[in-house]
Amino acid sequence: MRFEGLIWHWRGPAPFHFVTVPPLESELIHEVSSQVTYGWGMIPASVTIGGTTVTTALWPKDGGYIVPIKKVLQDRESVTVDDVVEIVLDIDA
Repeated sequence: MRFEGLIWHWRGPAPFHFVTVPPLESELIHEVSSQVTYGWGMIPASVTIGGTTVTTALWPKDGGYIVPIKKVLQDRESVTVDDVVEIVLDIDA
């Protein structure tokens, strides 16, 4: 699936950057979640921004999902907090 989203910062014990998956796409992910999750609702996925693809896991949040934006994506694609990015998301089955 492909969508755009704003990169936002979560200040937890360790800082993370995320993009929130839109409601329609979150619903589609939820439909297959029981078949692909490896626990705690985490969904394995490949994420592409620009020309860079990384493997990660979607995190469940507020009934939807959020995409961690790894440091390698930030560095290679020169993206940071408050940037709107196009994400190509493939759920790893």
